[in-house]
Amino acid sequence: MPTLVQLTAPRQVELVVCAAQPLRPGTVRVATWYSGISAGTELAAYRGSSPYLRRTWDAGRRLFVGAEPSAPYPLTGWGYSEVGQVVEVAADVTAPAVGDVVHGMWGHRSEAVVDADAVAWRRLPAGTDPVVGVFARVGAIALNAVLASDIRLGEHLAVVGQGVIGLLATRLAHLSGARVVAVDRVPERLDAATRMGAAAVVAADAAGGSGAAVRAVTAGGADAAIELSGHAAALHEAVRSVVVEGTVVAAGFYQGGAEALRLGEEFHHNRVTLVASQISGVPLALGRRWDQGRLVRVFCDQVLTGAVDVAPLVTDVVDAADVARAFAALDRGDPRVLQTVLRFPAAPVGEPG
Repeated sequence: MPTLVQLTAPRQVELVVCAAQPLRPGTVRVATWYSGISAGTELAAYRGSSPYLRRTWDAGRRLFVGAEPSAPYPLTGWGYSEVGQVVEVAADVTAPAVGDVVHGMWGHRSEAVVDADAVAWRRLPAGTDPVVGVFARVGAIALNAVLASDIRLGEHLAVVGQGVIGLLATRLAHLSGARVVAVDRVPERLDAATRMGAAAVVAADAAGGSGAAVRAVTAGGADAAIELSGHAAALHEAVRSVVVEGTVVAAGFYQGGAEALRLGEEFHHNRVTLVASQISGVPLALGRRWDQGRLVRVFCDQVLTGAVDVAPLVTDVVDAADVARAFAALDRGDPRVLQTVLRFPAAPVGEPG
């Protein structure tokens, strides 16, 4: 029987049996090989801190309202970084074909029925390490944030938070010609940022604040900053790090209050532009030329041509049956852990990479 990951209650997650989905016209069945766990969106759901668990998201008005959760426990179908092999196609489907390896977003489940059109353009070339597909979505998130920063050749960009998406943003910004200053509290992640192309690194707990430290190493301030840790205090330091009329891209998933974000200080006096970056949309100025599909294609092309190496970001490959252990390790904040990947029974024998 098929299985899927279920968040039953705060800090309770398990692999449960589910019914097989019927194959419909225009769809294909994919057997999941690997699925990446998000240390932002999904960890918030695991901890019970996601706003969807506390309020109702009114999609029409684009507002959180009331006190009833939009997504109450148990939560199923979460996960947006999957890769697997097509094992069955509907009679009217011409692509993809049985045997193709595709990536997409169908949640932490052993198999899924998805629209053929949604994955036909997401086929991985023969011989490609399939774990590459796990990074398509997070890479698109990183690229979206870099585009939102409007950084240019030779300019300084602070990237605050060197988790998986932060490291990818560091690499993509470096490839774009930026002089990246990476900020994090974990020395090993700062070392990884240097390997990704960062020109300088700053400890998040630097004396006087990381914002002042970024200003010191850039001789006056970064032209722009991207905040990816999801902490209000880090967003405040990102605001402190940029020049007058600089841009700060808030790309983390912020929850709760923001007492540490003091808008009457540098934000007000330096006329800082604060931009929200979220993967459901692209920067306004690029809207006619870019969309989510292009973000994914451009990022994957960088990986497939060798410009971005995602293999070192995979620190844990865990059997799906051990999903509780995987989430618990992320919840503890183990600094060694970057990308955790769930491995399903259909996956090829041996470790990815």
